[in-house]
Amino acid sequence: MVVADLHAHTTVSDGTFTLETLVSTARTVGLDAVAVTDHDRIHPELEAPVVDRDGLTVVRGIELRVETNAGDGGGERVDLLGYGVDDDPHLRAECDRLQADRRERGRRIIERVEDRLGVDLGLEPRAGLGRPHIARAIDESDADYDYEGAFRDLIGSDGPCYVPRAVTPVERGVDLLRDACAVVGLAHPFRYGDPSRALELCVEHDLDAVERFYPYADAVADDPETVEELAREHDLLLTGGTDAHGEELAVDGLDARRWNAVRERLPEARG
Repeated sequence: MVVADLHAHTTVSDGTFTLETLVSTARTVGLDAVAVTDHDRIHPELEAPVVDRDGLTVVRGIELRVETNAGDGGGERVDLLGYGVDDDPHLRAECDRLQADRRERGRRIIERVEDRLGVDLGLEPRAGLGRPHIARAIDESDADYDYEGAFRDLIGSDGPCYVPRAVTPVERGVDLLRDACAVVGLAHPFRYGDPSRALELCVEHDLDAVERFYPYADAVADDPETVEELAREHDLLLTGGTDAHGEELAVDGLDARRWNAVRERLPEARG
């Protein structure tokens, strides 16, 4: 039984939950804990690393994309999850830099899409703006593209309207999260082009955790034995969650035993 969903996004990045609806949904589905892990941003309405909301534990987290290095020059972008985020000025400064880049990137993608399709998407560049927002706007416009088609044919990494964005180098990202967070882990390891290389980062950078439970794992050739063996050998916590961008929780996550193992590493909750 899932009691903790440690991977959820809000309107602060590319989710549709507000903090209030996230909390109310977590209560409705019977969760003991939920983590707010917005992309490259710390939720401004959470006042402490761990907060008690009338018996529900809300963990202030972050999902930070980093650029890995490779000897042949072929790095890869992967996502790190930080839990129990303290009010660290260096991490906040990096988030501010990334959000400024997101605004500029969003502006350029919106302009390219509108010029190409001859539509007005009704979007303004802002902090937290991501391609899912733009894909939803395309889907709701007069253009002949749905959400998936917008990614596939327009704003995906090979699309004519794609614009790359700034990403934190992995060493810098790990250092920032290590200084600011109680637990640092690798997100959805089998989502990447080279899962083995992604998993090696857990050891190379002495991470605390690796995400084991997420609902689309089977669709990306998940190999739970590999993750669990790595966790045993290197004393890594196993984390998990829905990776919610819509308004569903507890699709996946941690049972009570695994949540308690993570909870022991987090600060006490503030009421």
